[in-house]
Amino acid sequence: MWFKHLQLYRLLDEQDWSLDQLTQALDTYRFAPVTETQARRVGWAAPAGRHGNELIHEVQGHRLMTLLRQERLLPNAVVKETLDERVEALTAQQGYPPGRRDKLALKERIVEELLPRAFTRTTRTDLWWDTKRRLIGINASSAKRAEEILDVLRESLGTLKVIPLAPQTPAGRTMTTWLTDPTSRPEGVILGDQIELRAKGDDGILRARSIDPDGEEVRMSLEVGRQASKLALNIEEQMSLVLQEDMSIKSIRFADAVLKEIDDTDSDDNPILQMETEFALMAHVLGDTAERLMQWLGGEATTVPATS
Repeated sequence: MWFKHLQLYRLLDEQDWSLDQLTQALDTYRFAPVTETQARRVGWAAPAGRHGNELIHEVQGHRLMTLLRQERLLPNAVVKETLDERVEALTAQQGYPPGRRDKLALKERIVEELLPRAFTRTTRTDLWWDTKRRLIGINASSAKRAEEILDVLRESLGTLKVIPLAPQTPAGRTMTTWLTDPTSRPEGVILGDQIELRAKGDDGILRARSIDPDGEEVRMSLEVGRQASKLALNIEEQMSLVLQEDMSIKSIRFADAVLKEIDDTDSDDNPILQMETEFALMAHVLGDTAERLMQWLGGEATTVPATS
């Protein structure tokens, strides 16, 4: 349930979707497993899994949604090996190799034959919708995967105007300032020991873990013109994370003080209540962190109308 990564988006839609409207829209795209002839399928599923059937859980204005993606694993190497065998046999039979069009048709038939026997892999991606802050956060390690989820949500709703959450000052520039000038660091933030520094043109990259951000190696790298592209941050009594220059947030670990609040609740006997309690606490921390990051990075960039 706890997010490990975060891709953040600003919601620009003027329409406020009620819980009932949103549930009806998602239900049209409810997940169903792939058939024998399908290579891939996506759809909305219950965040509580086998413990519940609701597609959306809303707690204090925070909505939790889950997209399942199931695909059949048919390695290209297997298809190629089978195709080579069929081409060799056909060549021997007719006395000349098949042409390009015939090979493509043969490959399609091979995929149709092998697909029903292929293993399936199902992946889950959770989406957090903060209705008060008008933020959408996706638990995905890459913007590409997050955009796939947004595409399904856009198709489900008919329209969805969002843009990546971005600060006025590029995050890389601000992180570089934090490294070069300790007095510029926000109160309540401690720089972690994971750093990536890049020179212009991506030459001379310094990637390091367990490194002193105020150490000699980092200082020398900054002096020759490298800029921060990744930086670990410890936010007091909230979480630790790795902030990237594109505002992707990776390697989230919630602080012990946050997790202790869950331990103090009495919801172990009710899986749905346990999930909603964890989600409410996580969403509060994520929303607060997003606001603070925007403040520390010089404020949010001016939003512009986005296409649907």
